[in-house]
This record gives sequence, C-alpha cells and structure tokens, in this order.
Amino acid sequence: MTHSPWSIDVATALLEPLRAEPGPVLIALQAIQGEFGYVPSEAVALIATTYNVSRADVHGVLTFYHDLRTTPALPNEIKICVAEACQAVGSRELEKALKAAYKEEVCDAFCFGNCALGPAVMVNGKLIGRATVAKVAEGLK
Repeated sequence: MTHSPWSIDVATALLEPLRAEPGPVLIALQAIQGEFGYVPSEAVALIATTYNVSRADVHGVLTFYHDLRTTPALPNEIKICVAEACQAVGSRELEKALKAAYKEEVCDAFCFGNCALGPAVMVNGKLIGRATVAKVAEGLK
C-alpha cells in the first residue's frame, strides 16, 4: 500500500470532518496513519490544536496504542503471537528463527484469537496458522 507524503493541508482536510466525533483523538491518529502510513510528529500538534486538547493528551493516545506508528513502516510486517497458547506450541522458537531471517521486521504480538492453530503469525495483515518459517516466507511473496 502506498501512502501520501506528509502534507499539513491533506492532514487538516482529514481532521476537519472528525470534529463532530466523540473523542476524536484516536480516530484522528488512525486517519493520519491511514493516509501517510505513520503519524508524523507534526501531526501531534495539529491534532492538539484542531481538537483543543494538549499535545500530551495526543501523545498519550499515540504511545498507548501499539498499532499506531511514529515512523514509516518497513516493507514487511511480521507479528508473531507470544501469548501462552502459542508459546505452548513453539512460538518462541519460531520467533528466534524468524528474527534470524527477517530481523527488524519481526515483532511480538499478544493473541490473534487463533489459539487452536498456533503458533499464529500475522504477515502484512494476513493471518497464518500453524506457522513455520516456510509459511511466513510464502506469505511474504
């Protein structure tokens, strides 16, 4: 998915219709990330000003939600479930193998609701059950 380069005009146009939404900060952060691929630091001040909240409030929401990004995403995102059910069927060993192969693109996640088919891995938004290094590699194609 390609994203727009940061533009205050585009961001302002995204934020304006959200004024009527209750608690618009999270929705605004999601909209900014959806458009630009991440939440640039300039967006924090813009959101704060637009919705008359403090920068600290916006920053708090931004840093609370794990899926919100402050830097552009890597080409691939590999999330491996490390909750107990997946650990019981080898997710930690799989995590080590994936990190050796894909380094910074691998991050921990806690439960995709796919416990019966663990270990579970999410590759670029696609869920893989009974994941292996080979299945992840196939998911990256």
